[in-house]
Amino acid sequence: MNLKQELQQLNNRLDKVRRKLNAAHERGDVAMIDKFFEESQALTKQIENVKKTQTRQISQKGNKVSNLPFKRVLTKEEQADMGKLKKSVRGIEVVHPMTALGREMGITEVTGFAPKKF
Repeated sequence: MNLKQELQQLNNRLDKVRRKLNAAHERGDVAMIDKFFEESQALTKQIENVKKTQTRQISQKGNKVSNLPFKRVLTKEEQADMGKLKKSVRGIEVVHPMTALGREMGITEVTGFAPKKF
């Protein structure tokens, strides 16, 4: 399972536990309140760990991509026919500014990174 799916499942479980915790508060059930509170703390810790792992992976990929020797902003024509571009330039990595990788790298325009000039 990838990190995105795992994070989504953990958030869903946390949401359920919080709803159950609120219901236990309304009933005044102290045993259930303690149980759900501990479970919510554990889920919060797991979510933080998954987010840290996700950030670390994005950072590593950003370093790997930025270390490629050649980069340039892609023209609108190249962006329109991305399949042709990827076939003609072997090993190209296209980074969009709205993706997590693009935000991490501080990219403002669609940029191509490649081992050779293109």
